[in-house]
Amino acid sequence: MSWLGPAEWQALGLSLKVAFVATLLFMPLAVICAYALARCRFWGRGLLNALVHLPLVLPPVVTGYVLLLIFGRTAPLGGFLEKAVGLVLAFDWKGAVLAAGIMGFPLMVRAVRLSLENVDPKLEEAAKVLGATRLQVWYRVTWPMILPGFVAGAVLGFAKALGEFGATITFVANIPGHTRTVPSAIHAFLQLPGGEGPALKLALCSLGVALSAVALSEYLVQRSAGSDDAPR
Repeated sequence: MSWLGPAEWQALGLSLKVAFVATLLFMPLAVICAYALARCRFWGRGLLNALVHLPLVLPPVVTGYVLLLIFGRTAPLGGFLEKAVGLVLAFDWKGAVLAAGIMGFPLMVRAVRLSLENVDPKLEEAAKVLGATRLQVWYRVTWPMILPGFVAGAVLGFAKALGEFGATITFVANIPGHTRTVPSAIHAFLQLPGGEGPALKLALCSLGVALSAVALSEYLVQRSAGSDDAPR
């Protein structure tokens, strides 16, 4: 007999799907944003930095409400997307991807940015002197050195997306089989008599994933620090 019931498996599967797609879509943007914050000086840099970290300090419900105001089916942008390309985000699993990605985005950006700031610019300059193009410098020098930070950011962003609740339930509600993720399912089970058992099982699954993500992230950070301290 399966340890999890059909409803629990459904919620876990949707959560993994949402977290994976959110990480896949938002990590490239996180790299671009981290590079801009770490290496570029431009007007509005402070504002961009504040906007990136805003989801960390705003109540998640407020973030979900703002998304509803912007991407709701009656909102100008949400209505335009539905009419133009048939994309519906509010009360749909794709909206859960957007909410989860936004909530995990600051963690992704911060991990990559810290790695970029730890790269010695002299190594990149040496590669340029030897005739490497900017693209070659990025792929042969910079990218290998920030790879642990990239992976750490992806892991933390995935874990955050997997556990997102406030913004998700506000923006896409809690529709079984459609938008009910693990946190939403736990909340729903706790409202029912005898729902403590399924809620506990899902909580343990979430705990296992979160601990694994944090452990992997710490390992990658320590490995990166160890390689930086090694003699060259």
